Parts: sequence; C-alpha cells; structure tokens
Amino acid sequence: MIISASRRTDIPNYYSEWFFHRLKEGYCYVRNPMNARQVSRIPLSPEVVDCIVFWTKNPAPMLARLKELEPYPFYFQFTLTGYGSDMERNVPHKKQVMIPVFQELSRRIGRERVIWRYDPILFNGQYTPEYHLRAFEQIAGQLRGYTLKCVVSFVDMYAKIRKNMETLQRISLTGEELVAFAGELAVIAEGCGMKAVSCAEAIDLAACGIEHNSCIDRELIERLAGYRIQAGRDRNQRKECGCVESVDVGAYDTCKNGCLYCYANASLNRVLEKSRLYDVNSPLLCGRVAEGDNILERKAESLRQEQLTLWDM
Repeated sequence: MIISASRRTDIPNYYSEWFFHRLKEGYCYVRNPMNARQVSRIPLSPEVVDCIVFWTKNPAPMLARLKELEPYPFYFQFTLTGYGSDMERNVPHKKQVMIPVFQELSRRIGRERVIWRYDPILFNGQYTPEYHLRAFEQIAGQLRGYTLKCVVSFVDMYAKIRKNMETLQRISLTGEELVAFAGELAVIAEGCGMKAVSCAEAIDLAACGIEHNSCIDRELIERLAGYRIQAGRDRNQRKECGCVESVDVGAYDTCKNGCLYCYANASLNRVLEKSRLYDVNSPLLCGRVAEGDNILERKAESLRQEQLTLWDM
C-alpha cells in the first residue's frame, strides 16, 4: 500500500504531529469525502506500507523528526513557485525561508527524494509568461544539486476556484504558446541539472522535452523500497494522471496555506471551521468519529511482487 499525505491538505506543514502520532499508533481513520458516514481504518505499519508520498509547500515542521520515518520508504513533493503572498497567502517568503528549507531537506534525505513542483502555472497581468520564466530560472538556480526533477503543470478550472479565477483575471495562452513556454522551462531545468516533467496535462509537451510524469511514481518507489511492486493506475485521479494507486489520508477543507488556485478547499470559512476540530490524538484528521459512522477496516497489504519475472532473472 502506498500512502499519499496528502493531495487534500498540507499534512507536513500543519498536521505533522498528528501524522507522526498515527504512525506510532499504527493506524488512522479517513472519512470518505463522497460519503460522510463512511470511515475507513487505514493500517500504517511498515509491513503493509510500501512508501509514503508527502505533498507540501513547507515541510519545516518535520525536519527535526525525519528519523521517525526511517522504517518507511518515503519522498516529498515540494511545491515552490514564484507567486507572492497575494496568491499563496500563508506560505513563507520563498527566497528567505522556503528555498533554504528545500535545501536542508535535500541534504538530510537526498536529492532523489525531494521533487520540486513549480505548479500550477497561472497567467494574468502580473504573472505573465516572462515573469514565470524569470522566477523559474531564479529558483532552479538555487535548487541546482538539490533535486533531480521538476514537475510543472498549468492551472485547471475546478468549480471550487472559478470565482477566484475570475477575480485574478486569468489569461489563457494558445497551444503553440504553451508549448513554446514549456520548452523554455525545459531548457532552464536541464541547465540546472534537473529534468522537467508534466503533471496530468492533456497537452503533449514531449516535443519540447517535457514528458508525462507519475507523481506517485512506481519506478522511484521501487528504488526506494528495494523491490518491485504490483500496482495499477490510480482510477480515482484524472484520466491524464499517470500515478499508481495510493491511499490518501488527508481531509479536504483543512489546508491553511491560503492558495487562491487550490481545488481542495471550498472556502476560507470552511477551512477555519474544520481546522478547529484538529486533535493530535484523534484517529481522524480534523474530525471525530460520530454516532452513526460506519467504520470499515481497509483491506491493506504490501504491493511487493513476490514472484520473479523474466526481467528479474
């Protein structure tokens, strides 16, 4: 089983104490976002967890406790963009704070396990293609030697963010313009010793050197785990997504980064309401088991491929 922590919220930044406590207890609960009465009990023992994938804009709260993750293969998807506090309201200053955090995390766990995400890319009157290219080049230069891969994607129009997109006066580029822009990103990334890849993009950027990526990456997980895994494509993601199946242990409407392009929050008021329920000792993230909840034991087992194939001989 692969644990995603989490596409739904920034667990490393805001809820790492809860997550470490759940690892110690050996399980957590996850409420089904499509059926509020259904709660799954997810085992978290090293015997069944093949890898943990963290998604974050600020893993600083975890740095002092990385040793507690040693029983597990793990890596970080670290989002670091050129946006200011007008777009990412609660993310610390990039140059002064976040780039040094990225570098420190890489020094501690190795550059293969810290993947830089420059996404989602949104264009408007302030954040023009030229602006993004300058920001990308500056950040890439600072991350030279600290990562091997950069993931890029363009903002998607989810219903939850439509109002924000109207306020931001988003500008759309043509397909040709997007390909040309992406090609420049690829050249910059290569010059800084990293490979640029795309995340769940319908547009084919292979011609400009950017291949489709799997953020929950079978090949990387196998290298970190030291064995082959049997895992299918994650059917719960968009059709363009290349990720293998994983179990997300996060909760929607709990991320306090305040990013205007975020699909995981319905509103700021909803985030404030749910985050007040945070209890480090609760099996549920930002919630409690209620009367009438149906708790189901999630069938979980290692994805380790025990039988040798021709490729292993």
